[in-house]
Amino acid sequence: MSLNSTPRANQLHIGIFGKRNSGKSTLINALTGHNTALVSSVAGTTTDPVYKTIEIYGIGPCVLIDTAGFDDSGYLGQMRVDKTRTAMEKTDIALIVCADENTVQEVEWINEFKARKTPVVVIINKVDVIVNTDKIRNLIFEACKEEPIKISAISRLGIQKITEEIIRKLPEDYDRKDITGELVKENDTVLLVMPQDIQAPKGRLILPQVQTLRELLDKKCIVLSSTADKYEEALQSLTKPPKLIITDSQVFQMVYEKKPAESLLTSFSVLFAAHKGDIDYFVQSAAVIDSLTEDSRVLIAEACTHVPLKEDIGREKLPRMLRKKVGEGLTIVNVSGNDFPSDLSGYDLVIQCGACMFNRKYVINRVDQVKKQQVPMTNYGVTLAYLTGILDKIALP
Repeated sequence: MSLNSTPRANQLHIGIFGKRNSGKSTLINALTGHNTALVSSVAGTTTDPVYKTIEIYGIGPCVLIDTAGFDDSGYLGQMRVDKTRTAMEKTDIALIVCADENTVQEVEWINEFKARKTPVVVIINKVDVIVNTDKIRNLIFEACKEEPIKISAISRLGIQKITEEIIRKLPEDYDRKDITGELVKENDTVLLVMPQDIQAPKGRLILPQVQTLRELLDKKCIVLSSTADKYEEALQSLTKPPKLIITDSQVFQMVYEKKPAESLLTSFSVLFAAHKGDIDYFVQSAAVIDSLTEDSRVLIAEACTHVPLKEDIGREKLPRMLRKKVGEGLTIVNVSGNDFPSDLSGYDLVIQCGACMFNRKYVINRVDQVKKQQVPMTNYGVTLAYLTGILDKIALP
């Protein structure tokens, strides 16, 4: 294993959960082969969840989530447990660490992960210290029908078995969902229209553009990129129309009006609506925009936590377009990062960004939460296509 710096949103998220001082951070150090987590004999050393990117042979780049103990107590302790529960929503595979025979909380968390259809690997740690490992094993197996792995994180005994079990329990659909789906194949020409707004980091492309470009290159497509003001020149440079045009959703109208009839059109945000979320529900929910009134409430949720700048899409452009259609009295509430209301009953529509900074597990959990409360939900790109009047004319992956 080695440290890896590729964007973690696309990587398998492995959450480590257990009581305080059960050896979660020591386990992370054993898995990575580095002293990447702060270790102390003082219970509660880990407070907020910490995300550590590594590479596991047989899996590839992964994110290990080091969490606070789910037995934390007091006012601040409960806040830390709440943060641990947020990490639960991002977890693709959960490692539950046990280190004593009081397994009531471990069983509760194992069952909660199973209810979420999240694979679980149960670990009995500190086998070089505790003597009642068979009793702990029997309690876990009888309650959850899970066979624990016995390890010593500090001496790294049994660590390889954890890796093997993670590979065995990989979610069936993990890493099988392309960004572009069946829209293109080898040798197809793809034109990327990428205006660089002021929110983009200086000298870099934004994450959806990078990830889409990399996938197209892996598919052996022929890729041409341009900014919006050079879009027509890019088209003229080609001997034949591109199979697919992928644009920033903010220039949907201009790109659509000038695109060749033979070319398919979509946007980065629409692609990520399918890659990370539930595209069918997003498209279906967009029609709710027509029934909004000035008494309606819309929640706009952004994954990034950057300081909004002028013409921010979520805080200025979308609200302006929605109010132009519905009326100035429309109430719009913005949230960012992990801040997402548990009670959505006061909203008539939720609009999620492309969620390039979230993994699919977290977005799907958010979609499920919205569905359970029977609130329509769509995303930036789908909303912009609908407001532009071209949602039924663009390509969906």
